[in-house]
Amino acid sequence: MGPPALSHSRRMLILAICCTSLFIVGLDTTIVNVALPSIGRELHAGVSGLQWVIDAYVLVLASLLMLSGSTADRIGRRRTFQAGLAVFSLGSLLCSLAPGLGWLVAFRMLQAVGGSMLNPVAMSIITNVFIEPRERARAIGVWGGVFGLSMALGPIAGGLLVQGVGWRGIFWVNVPVGIAAIVLTALYVPESRAPRPRRLDPVGQLLVIVLLAGLVYALIEGPASGWASAKIIGCFALAAAALCALVWYEPRRHEPLIDLRFFRSAPFTGAVAIAICAFATLGGFLLVNTLYLQDVRGYSPLLAGAYTLPMAAMTAIAAPISGRIVGSRGTRPSLVIAGLGITAAGFLLTHLENGTSTGLLVLTYLIFGIGFGMVNAPITNSTVSGMPRSQAGVAAGVASTSRQIGSSLGVAIIGSATISALHGPFRQDFAVASHVGWWIMTGCGIAVLGLGLLVSGQWAHRTVRRTAALLPPEGSEHAESDRADLQAARSD
Repeated sequence: MGPPALSHSRRMLILAICCTSLFIVGLDTTIVNVALPSIGRELHAGVSGLQWVIDAYVLVLASLLMLSGSTADRIGRRRTFQAGLAVFSLGSLLCSLAPGLGWLVAFRMLQAVGGSMLNPVAMSIITNVFIEPRERARAIGVWGGVFGLSMALGPIAGGLLVQGVGWRGIFWVNVPVGIAAIVLTALYVPESRAPRPRRLDPVGQLLVIVLLAGLVYALIEGPASGWASAKIIGCFALAAAALCALVWYEPRRHEPLIDLRFFRSAPFTGAVAIAICAFATLGGFLLVNTLYLQDVRGYSPLLAGAYTLPMAAMTAIAAPISGRIVGSRGTRPSLVIAGLGITAAGFLLTHLENGTSTGLLVLTYLIFGIGFGMVNAPITNSTVSGMPRSQAGVAAGVASTSRQIGSSLGVAIIGSATISALHGPFRQDFAVASHVGWWIMTGCGIAVLGLGLLVSGQWAHRTVRRTAALLPPEGSEHAESDRADLQAARSD
């Protein structure tokens, strides 16, 4: 069921309402990291506790993205979007009132349930409202620009709020924005549904949750519990069992949560691996760098946020440039630049000291911002190119989930590796201990570079054609419902 014909001004208003959700979720990515040291001091949380503040949110978000999209197609996109705004706002309010670390982590999980219903559903609304291809492309361009703006403003906004009113203020800001968006959505956004929504896959969904939760729990708690402890080995074993069950079960579903045939396409598989590696570097960078700037160098939250601004700004600038490069020259140039940028930044940070010069830090942040900014467009292009329209939306959903998984793993692995290497006083030895984390970041950059070269050649393109032949062709029973998903995929 699609919307009635809408005036240009009404469509622009709907775009603004949808972009509001992207802005507050994107802002939440960087604004919370700036507040981590303050949260740790007030709630008496160690680094593993702070890792959970980030990863509890990202894990739930990654687990529910695809479920939320199919739910919106089934019960209505506007209804799901409003529910997401309500849950996200409630979760934000409860986070601001959390009396202890456990409560904060639980409320962050609630916040993520709402967050999973915002961006993918908002993009479906946009693609359903903007029918004309050129106008749709401009709307998607605005969408991407808002995300860059939210990332760039996050460090400064977080620093101002933490320094002015305390860390709880970073959650207050979401509440009035969310309420306003709920009201405006009810007034101006038309309802729409997919003609033939996909069936739910509760078993596959449960296996994904068990896999991610078991793996991340083991990685975060490993340094404190001991990597050889029964609890940690048990969590790794549980994650492995869930993975094996997922690989066995999903091919036997008519409409699986994850179609494993996608992975026969080298560009698709490479894009998933690149997304995990690249976003792992972002998650680890934001966590470890924030602790370094505030707890080691003693900078205020505002000054620490200002230091991070060059990275966010270069990401916002590089992203649209990368999109144009991919459109004209393919994915290889962007992936090479991305791999080189992340590798160079990671290598420079392996020499980090307590008194590293400001110039070198800013240069490193600029290089990392360029590298990370170049990686998103080729990831999206590689996942949807060559896929039948009836499958492109699902393929892009896997890529979006991979981004969140990467961020979660980066926080867990880089953070835990740093803590495991810490043998003396935190403030004195943290910079040196972080070197192991930065070496992991360097390795991820090399992986992005190597995979980018591997999956952008003629052999890789032949695997795309072979994979497309195995999938339902254009005109299948779900093709119409996935056309909007394809446009959403290209903007992610």
